[in-house]
Amino acid sequence: MLRDVENHSLPRTAAFFDLDKTVIAKSSTLTFSKSFYQGGLINRRAVLRTAYAQFVFLAGGADHDQMERMRKYLSALCRGWNVQQVKEIVAETLHDLIDPIIYDEAATLIEEHHTAGRDVVIVSTSGAEVVEPIGELLGADRVVATRMVVGDDGCFTGEVEYYAYGPTKAEAIRELAESEGYDLSRCYAYSDSATDLPMLEAVGHPHAVNPDRALRREALAREWPILDFHRPVRLKQRLPAFSVPARPALVAAAAIGAAAATAGLVWYASRRRPASV
Repeated sequence: MLRDVENHSLPRTAAFFDLDKTVIAKSSTLTFSKSFYQGGLINRRAVLRTAYAQFVFLAGGADHDQMERMRKYLSALCRGWNVQQVKEIVAETLHDLIDPIIYDEAATLIEEHHTAGRDVVIVSTSGAEVVEPIGELLGADRVVATRMVVGDDGCFTGEVEYYAYGPTKAEAIRELAESEGYDLSRCYAYSDSATDLPMLEAVGHPHAVNPDRALRREALAREWPILDFHRPVRLKQRLPAFSVPARPALVAAAAIGAAAATAGLVWYASRRRPASV
């Protein structure tokens, strides 16, 4: 449990959280696939692909090559999607789909960081249209997420302008640190994946949460704390301590300066695992 409270005479600090399998028990993008299907955005074949992709994800995550293929697939898949429709679908199903898969341990950590006076920032490869509402649900102060270009017609063009993945996550939090005055040497970061090593290395207090094999090796070698989150629970069913209102200061990290995205889309992971985050 975090017991130290920020000394306000010192520079500000923050806690940076990856989302999928760190704060919530599943892939945020995959979780909405049925809702997107019911809304007419994807077909039945895509829904079946997401079921397999969710299995791959839960079994051990995707490596760098799979993530790159996912990015390309999602770019093509969401071309022409109406952004407002995507936001409405997410808003209508957010509590039913996301609330039950939030880790109790993660919600407690978020609460403790806020009590200690730290900002909480969600940093996710998933699309902003999904991550921002989840961040608001969790009471996060800021969100860094993938964003896509939106055309004059209000639809995704299929072009990714900012992909929040790997080293770009670390770059984003460094820019946030500069704009918000965070002292990264006193900041915290949490992730389940070795692809987030750059983000974890950027702070003074990195933590591996439900780590994949590669991250577990790194965490053990570097003597980083390893946390086991395994109790998904609805926020309303938690102890009364988690009654703080959602922070209205939720902002898509303007410090990144670029937009980009998967817009809460479907994750596609091929059965053919590429040769080797």
